[in-house]
Amino acid sequence: MATGSKIEWTETTWNPVTGCNKISAGCDNCYALTLSKRLKAMGSAKYQNDGDPRTSGPGFAVTTHESSLMEPFKWRGERLVFVNSMSDLFHAKVPLSFIRDVFAVMAATPQHTYQILTKRSHRLARIAEQLDWPGNVWMGVSVENAKALIRVEDLREVPAAVRFLSCEPLIGSLAGLNLKGIDWVIAGGESGPNYRPVDVNWIREIRDTCTAADVAFFFKQWGGRTAKAQGRMLDGTVWDQMPARASA
Repeated sequence: MATGSKIEWTETTWNPVTGCNKISAGCDNCYALTLSKRLKAMGSAKYQNDGDPRTSGPGFAVTTHESSLMEPFKWRGERLVFVNSMSDLFHAKVPLSFIRDVFAVMAATPQHTYQILTKRSHRLARIAEQLDWPGNVWMGVSVENAKALIRVEDLREVPAAVRFLSCEPLIGSLAGLNLKGIDWVIAGGESGPNYRPVDVNWIREIRDTCTAADVAFFFKQWGGRTAKAQGRMLDGTVWDQMPARASA
């Protein structure tokens, strides 16, 4: 079932896939892994698959959910939808056939706008030409520090209507970020009991790069022990810029 989201840059989350594993420093304090444990304890059917505890953690094995594919057809009105907030659609364990099924659903529901985010940019770039890219799909990559900038290069190869970066949790400077072919950048600090503080200058670097390149900039949060602990105002301004949605 889709749910209303507290994530500021979306409206609804849709999880036809659940489960993941850590692949980079941005994953160290994964909110989805923590939430999956809670959902498993509550008896949520999607989070009962333990998988290999060495790689997945309790209830967080990569699992596809065929029954979830029909959900977008049931929604009223238009929605901005974050796809797989609890997984990564381009994880190696998600079959290409299932990714195509997800894309077919998105194409068949053009009234909605879909936001996909991945850290597996190499697989994304490798199979992008094997997918049909409707105009209502936004494709993004996570970029938490300079080591992850290669993901931006991969994203540039993808024929998505909107390409975006999620620089959250930002744990290092992205000085020299090249925004050619990028339409939107989200930035934010980490939240949770083990959060790593974000440097204000890292955020300013990204904002100024976006402003110079005429790219939409969205500052989500400073982070802290809770997501709202330090607010989301940057130099006296709330940055809520978004790309335009495609017309259905």
